[in-house]
Amino acid sequence: MSDVPADKIATDAEKRPPSSSQARVKALLEGPILQTLLGLAWPNAIAFSAGTLVAVAETYYIGRLGVDALAGLALIFPCVMLTMSMSGGAMAGGVASAIARALGADDRDRAATLATHALLIGISLGVVFMLGMLMFGPSLLKSLGGKGHALAQAVAYSHVYFGGAVIPWLLNTMAGILRGTGNMKLPSLMILNSACQIVLGGVLGLGFGPVPQLGMHGVAAGTLIAYSINIAVIGWYLFTGRAGIVPKLRGLHVQSAMLLDILKVGAVACFSPLQSVLTTGVLTHLLAVFGTAALAAYGIGARLEYVLISIAFSVGVASVPMMGIAIGAERISRAKRIAWTAGFVAFIVIGLPTGLIAMLPDLWINIFTEDSIVRAIGREYLATVAPFYAFLGLGSSIYFSSQGAAKVLGPVLAQTARLLLIVLGGWWLSRQGAPVARFFDLAAVSMVVLGVWSSASIALSHWAKPKGCSENNTSRLHWLTRRRHG
Repeated sequence: MSDVPADKIATDAEKRPPSSSQARVKALLEGPILQTLLGLAWPNAIAFSAGTLVAVAETYYIGRLGVDALAGLALIFPCVMLTMSMSGGAMAGGVASAIARALGADDRDRAATLATHALLIGISLGVVFMLGMLMFGPSLLKSLGGKGHALAQAVAYSHVYFGGAVIPWLLNTMAGILRGTGNMKLPSLMILNSACQIVLGGVLGLGFGPVPQLGMHGVAAGTLIAYSINIAVIGWYLFTGRAGIVPKLRGLHVQSAMLLDILKVGAVACFSPLQSVLTTGVLTHLLAVFGTAALAAYGIGARLEYVLISIAFSVGVASVPMMGIAIGAERISRAKRIAWTAGFVAFIVIGLPTGLIAMLPDLWINIFTEDSIVRAIGREYLATVAPFYAFLGLGSSIYFSSQGAAKVLGPVLAQTARLLLIVLGGWWLSRQGAPVARFFDLAAVSMVVLGVWSSASIALSHWAKPKGCSENNTSRLHWLTRRRHG
């Protein structure tokens, strides 16, 4: 404990003009919850909307390559979604949570060291994904029900995309570092690069002028090139000190405590997207027996799920630094209110547009295909499942809020319950020879289970400041906060 009197610490702290990063931390700790949450969410919404445009455009021009290409996209989509969810949602959430808790405890040196260890984790896991998919990807896609030309299209995309798997992992790790500081605006610059990604994917995939048609190889290559540009921009921002913390690369000593602070949230959180992708994979496998048209229709519906989850992410990710800083400063009741507010916002934001799509499914389906059979099955899927996407948004938001509190086990178990329901229910329906509509019903019920279970985990859990935060600095910040408020 320092011998400097507490009133001297307070006086010195109040005299120093706050930096922009310090002011950002103060705003996250003391600002109105809904207003602060929405202020953080809108840059994410812009960035994820850009990602939505890319997803729609990609599905559109893959549809121009034929039904086999659309079916191939449905096969590879769970693997791509797993990569992005693990790197951008789970592990990046663990990174943001650890850094936010350190900043909430007023420990910037720890936050900078955590950022360095985060980059190490991101690169390492990118290599693991690259090697795993290059060696076992074709067998995995075949086990999901892929065969013939649809399997060949999926493998073509996989070889290019996962050959550069380090790129999305590094990009999302850097974004997680920024979000941990409360900076949500820089990721919104991704919208400026989305046009580049759409153009590159379309030109390389379909061919244009002197550029030959590269098919699925070209679509995947366009994505990786765009991601690389984003890495350059965010890396410049981080290492020039504009984020308020600078990763320490020189003289790096790997510290197990720093790795653990990230992994105790990020590694556990990874089981949620893993189970989510397994759920999608099991549904893909179950629907593959109904033919290529059913698989393509489900791929179009799954694309909508990806779009909507991205919107829910914009709210959930915004809650992570708010939660982490509140937990680090021992403001537990505020943290609970943040979690419920974020969940309510996500439920409403997802529920309204999906209600419209359930009534008018052609608004979505007609973008991607003119095949009458695919359109008919797609209408049935969206009319059944779309009304329940709001529960998916609720569960997603609570998952992120729990990351900020370093209490992510409950939402992970909610995904486990959803996966088990799909596996056991799908097995039973298959034995009964049920029509495809009953599998759509099962998918809808599983979303309700996810949302309700996740909500129960918030209501029943006890939150407290996790170990690993600086007690001395936390107490000082908490004392100064009380002093400012009399």
